[in-house]
Amino acid sequence: MTPSMRRGLAVLAALALTAGCSGDGQGSGGGGTPGVTDTEILVGTHMPLTGPAAAGYSKIAPATRAYFDYVNANGGVHGRKITYKIMDDTYNPATTQQVVRELVLQDKVFAILNGLGTPTHSGVLDFLKTNRVPDLFVASGSRSWDQPDKYPGTFGFNPDYTVEGKILATHVKAAHADHKACFLGQDDDFGRDSLAGIEQILGPVAAKQSYVTSNPNVGPQMGALKQSGCQVVMLATVPGFTALAIGTAAKIGWRPQFVVSNVGADPATLTRSLGASAPLLEGLVATNYLPLATDDANPWIQLYRKVNSAHNGNAQLDNNVVYGMSVGYLFVQSLQAAGPDLTREKLIAAVEKGGFTGPGLAPLRFSPDDHSGYGGERLTRITGGKAVYFGTAYQTDEGDGPVQAYQAAPVAPPPNGIPAAS
Repeated sequence: MTPSMRRGLAVLAALALTAGCSGDGQGSGGGGTPGVTDTEILVGTHMPLTGPAAAGYSKIAPATRAYFDYVNANGGVHGRKITYKIMDDTYNPATTQQVVRELVLQDKVFAILNGLGTPTHSGVLDFLKTNRVPDLFVASGSRSWDQPDKYPGTFGFNPDYTVEGKILATHVKAAHADHKACFLGQDDDFGRDSLAGIEQILGPVAAKQSYVTSNPNVGPQMGALKQSGCQVVMLATVPGFTALAIGTAAKIGWRPQFVVSNVGADPATLTRSLGASAPLLEGLVATNYLPLATDDANPWIQLYRKVNSAHNGNAQLDNNVVYGMSVGYLFVQSLQAAGPDLTREKLIAAVEKGGFTGPGLAPLRFSPDDHSGYGGERLTRITGGKAVYFGTAYQTDEGDGPVQAYQAAPVAPPPNGIPAAS
């Protein structure tokens, strides 16, 4: 049986189960869809508004909500306004489970949108599946979100960490072929998936270390990497630990070339964390797949600045804000495609149909057999305190496929900044 056939049978089974359980408030259509009324769509998320991952990440969900407020002020989606309930989980998996249960069982949200974190979100996959809650555009590049047979309602957004690792390692192989490359990563699927991609391209790295977010001390790890003679250090780190790694290296008199995962490389966030030591960021290489917050000529940034000013308290526009608004734009696209008779099944079918375009520099890969989100990235380098793109965008897969240039030009936003109905 092909993956598509298995996927079709899974959808039919889910539909049959939903039809058979309409009395529990989880049914579809006719006012039975949780979180949906004639005038409102209620969605929720879990985010680290406080805790070890709050630096930068706490700005994402408010930016998404600001985009929804902009859409609401312009008539909403099929006459409905989007309400976005943001719950702080402090980047603690146990707390994530508590707040997601509250969102689903008490608040009766229509969907979970952009829940953040590999260790946190992994613990709610089965619960969301059991309750047939769409689990859209997870804020993490774990490959766990791309399991359409096992988790038919879960979809990624970020390029997965193995894809990213391959792209970063391709740069290191070309630009630092004679240098000893090493690795520091988070002790979970974030770090492991990143390292898998890196080693597909480079082979085994010269040395590797890991950290846990509950221990804000990477002195032993950085000391060990320095002792190993590492000249290039590749980081799979959240922003706070990117700053810790770079600052700690400087304190021990060591200045390797840092090559960093997109999720831990926002210049504005790192600058705030490093303070007077921010010049240490100069030359840092990372990746991105969305317009850069400092690119004032980009039409998406012009739109996001407008939304940010009107609906987000004119917060500092960094790449986290750009990310949050881009998630909001894609979710509105998905709602438009699902149509006015909104159900959870129609939303999932609309995302699987794919064909979405937007601010991304790489393709979105949604299909019945692929729930992984963006399929590539472009390299950035911090120059004069700002991230600047260089080279071409690349796309690849999490397997042994090649890293190839992606040449398609990004599209401009609609004139009113809101995706049209399909």
